[in-house]
Amino acid sequence: MSIAANLARVKERITAAALRSGRSPESVKVVGVTKTVELPQVELAVQAGLEILGENYVQEAREKIQRFHGRVHWHFIGRLQSNKAKHAVRLFDLVHTVDSLRLAEELDRRAGAIGLTVPVLIQVNLAAEATKGGVRLEEVSVLVERAAGLDHLRIRGLMTMPPYFDDPERARPYFRRLRELSEKIAALGFPGVEMSELSMGMSGDFEAAVEEGATLVRVGTAIFGARP
Repeated sequence: MSIAANLARVKERITAAALRSGRSPESVKVVGVTKTVELPQVELAVQAGLEILGENYVQEAREKIQRFHGRVHWHFIGRLQSNKAKHAVRLFDLVHTVDSLRLAEELDRRAGAIGLTVPVLIQVNLAAEATKGGVRLEEVSVLVERAAGLDHLRIRGLMTMPPYFDDPERARPYFRRLRELSEKIAALGFPGVEMSELSMGMSGDFEAAVEEGATLVRVGTAIFGARP
């Protein structure tokens, strides 16, 4: 199938999952994961209506951002090193992967230096996997409260990557837990904090994520095919 057909099929599946759970399909947005995807393939996806592109590496994103300047929104979805924060605040519309106060403070400092305010998501490591980024469940509310006090950061929600499972139903409890955590944080009423976005679900499990409340699904393989 073509990239355009793949994207259409992903959107159809999202619509069906949203309707099954009593949600509006318009409440879910596709973040096309373009890591290692060549520019001509990205162009085809943009022409087919993909409006948000997600990149894992600042350096790789730069060329693509220059190519598609003003045509799409850019989200950073990889592990962000503090020394890349100065570039990230200029390049991306949303950073999904804030997982420490140190990184939050560096983004705040770099954004303030150029007069910007950066929307971010707090990444939560629900399974406490050593190989993945994200703040541990018991530390999330403390990080949100402290980061909320930074002048040039705006917390817009949460992000997670559950363990890999062949069966997407096994990922569902993690998606449900993130939604419940989002609701708990919203109830705490931290000033300036919105829990409007839940970034969860990828090519293998995004339907379960949508059914559990995802607003942003990060889809690469289902749109662009398997990476080499």
